[in-house]
Amino acid sequence: MLRPFFWDYPFARLSIAKDRDLIIRRLLSSGSWDAVCWTRNQFGDQELRNWLIAHKGRGLTPRQLRFWGLVFDLPARQINSWVRAAQNGVWGNR
Repeated sequence: MLRPFFWDYPFARLSIAKDRDLIIRRLLSSGSWDAVCWTRNQFGDQELRNWLIAHKGRGLTPRQLRFWGLVFDLPARQINSWVRAAQNGVWGNR
């Protein structure tokens, strides 16, 4: 079920321990509902919340940041700063 989301990586070599950041970022940004459910079951909501905070939402679109901010009950001020950063980034005006 997850293989299509990692088309650009040798799927058999992916490791939850070694490739944790890649897996989380990819599935939170591009995963299907089933993939997101797998991610939440695998890592737990608190770990995913901590991951978002540690990475300041990098790699996610403003829309995705707002969604995950609601799901994981993150402060609106924090999400707003991440959204501004995403909009002002290199790809923000495309």
